[in-house]
Amino acid sequence: MTSETAESPVAVNLTAANPTAAVLVIGNEILSGRTKDANLGHIAEKLTEIGVRLREARVVPDVEEEVVAAVNALRARYTYVFTTGGIGPTHDDITAACVAKAFGVALERNPEAVARLERHYAAGQLNEARLRMANVPAGGILIDNPISQAPGFQIGNVFVMAGVPNIMRAMLDGILPRLAGGPALHARTVACELAEGVIAAELSALQDRHPALEIGSYPYFRAGFFGVSLVLRGTDEQELAAATDELAEIVRRLGGTPTVTVGTKG
Repeated sequence: MTSETAESPVAVNLTAANPTAAVLVIGNEILSGRTKDANLGHIAEKLTEIGVRLREARVVPDVEEEVVAAVNALRARYTYVFTTGGIGPTHDDITAACVAKAFGVALERNPEAVARLERHYAAGQLNEARLRMANVPAGGILIDNPISQAPGFQIGNVFVMAGVPNIMRAMLDGILPRLAGGPALHARTVACELAEGVIAAELSALQDRHPALEIGSYPYFRAGFFGVSLVLRGTDEQELAAATDELAEIVRRLGGTPTVTVGTKG
């Protein structure tokens, strides 16, 4: 099935005033250290751009009960859940079956997914192992894969994507227009060569004065000097600008030289 129906678990209104998200990374190779995750940061950046707050990330092994439990916990708590990994042709690619179990629906051989694979592979190359990549929970909506054609899928508020970074990014690009975002999140960074301990009390007081903003402190060591990047995030640009000015003045008062940049780099 590639379209929504009234009975389908995908036929839900995925809207929220301040939408939130979680990422579920699935795979023993991530937990063993063999593969370094390259997807989480990209997903976070793309979601921030459309006003969706990424609130949690989990990594679980290729173990059915752990994947099912994580999917159910996260989909109940957040507006959107994005999974990466475990949708290939091998025995340990169990994500589709686990998501079907989490939703209590059958895992079906999706005709449109089969057709896409048939167009992609040469005659005689589409074996049973590769056909496993066409298995989708009943009611799922396919997520396009313009690179290798094996699709991901959406069911309810869960979006299931490949773990291979370039394929995941292509899938995410296709998903983003489906999402209802929230207010845009703006950011400013104030960098200075002050120790965190010097500025901590003033930073706490600034946070108290601006509870609607997120203010984070990130120490660094560059070119032989210690310093700190102080990142302010919020949806109200006027308040963000005012708090940034306050913070720059605090840095000066404490003997530092603030460098202010737009965004989270600095």
